[in-house]
Amino acid sequence: MTLHSPVSAEDPIALVANLAGAGRAAQRRLAAMSSAARAAALRRAANTLRAASTTVLEANARDMAAGEARGLTAAMLDRLMLDAGRIEGIATGIEAVAALPDPVGQVIDRTEPPNGLKLSRVRVPIGLIGIIYESRPNVTADTAALCVRAGNAVLLRGGSEAVHSNRAIHAALVAGLVEGGVPEAAVQLMPTQDRAAVGAMLQAHGAIDMIVPRGGRGLVERVQADARVPVLAHLDGLCHTYIHSAADPAMARAIALNAKLRRTGICGAMETLLIDAGFAQAGEIVGALIDAGCEVRGDARICALDPRVIAASDADWDTEYLDAILSVAMVDDLEGALAHIAGHSSDHTEAIITEDAAAADAFFAGVDSAIVMHNASTQFADGGEFGLGAEIGIATGRLHARGPVALEGLTTYKWLVRGTGQSRP
Repeated sequence: MTLHSPVSAEDPIALVANLAGAGRAAQRRLAAMSSAARAAALRRAANTLRAASTTVLEANARDMAAGEARGLTAAMLDRLMLDAGRIEGIATGIEAVAALPDPVGQVIDRTEPPNGLKLSRVRVPIGLIGIIYESRPNVTADTAALCVRAGNAVLLRGGSEAVHSNRAIHAALVAGLVEGGVPEAAVQLMPTQDRAAVGAMLQAHGAIDMIVPRGGRGLVERVQADARVPVLAHLDGLCHTYIHSAADPAMARAIALNAKLRRTGICGAMETLLIDAGFAQAGEIVGALIDAGCEVRGDARICALDPRVIAASDADWDTEYLDAILSVAMVDDLEGALAHIAGHSSDHTEAIITEDAAAADAFFAGVDSAIVMHNASTQFADGGEFGLGAEIGIATGRLHARGPVALEGLTTYKWLVRGTGQSRP
């Protein structure tokens, strides 16, 4: 089931206005549904997605073939690819979101000033959220589930490389949601891939309440530069791991390999490894990465450890490879690691590997990224791994929400004031 707009796709401003109007009307009805009803509708949507698995896989095969013909990188194709296991994972993720505690209606705090008024702040949905994303068709389901669970309507605009997959997933989800009583327009997919429609979404101040971009630096920077709608930004995942001089060698090796190579195309993949000059097994770590199929680009001291290391350029320290390529630098000490991270981080996720608790505490205090880890792989930078269910993105800014953004990050609050006849003097 899909929603068809009567407005021509050749008129992007009118198209977005029409979709936004329908979405806002649907959101009011969605917010009035009980938490249990919204959860039940999501469980129906998970089952209709499972039932549509064959259709979704056929659509994804078309996208994969087109992507290969266009020369998409292996990392991009990995993000795009669906199989039975991934579809089941998406459906299970929707069910996990349905099972999460509903933040809507949660009382944040209560106060009672001397005038006797009883004040409370209560979580409420943000409204209509626009999601502009690339490549990953699972984002269609993840973001729709999160928005519906938190009482928000959503307008989705996926990338052209996943257009058939997105449409098939969206149709299956909406069919289940409607069966569960959710208004059809609560989850809409932009019916055109015209880039002008993205511009119209970004200019829809007062119609769309928040924009969330998910994709490469070019997409995010364009959204941030052009938007008149508030933006919850997820920039590059320039994630660093620092192996301290007091790191356990076996742990450091295992975490470095996992952080880089478990899945190279995700935003939590390590892109730069920093090794303390006092860590004696630096050469073993570098060699293990190369032996595992990773291209290592290093500074002069790292190049001296293994002849297979390629000399890094200045640009390497600021590159999100999303591939089996890693920049590696040797630093003199913890302060050197902190300085490197401060100069090159995208404020996403950084990790320290050490058995020295004081060094870990200093790292936690000195790094101002959204996620900071001790003795763990950066690949854990994920809403599901944090117990939040699916995530709408990992926010790298400093306002409203940081790190994995799930249900709570998709709410705002309003003040409820209860009086007994007070008038202000």
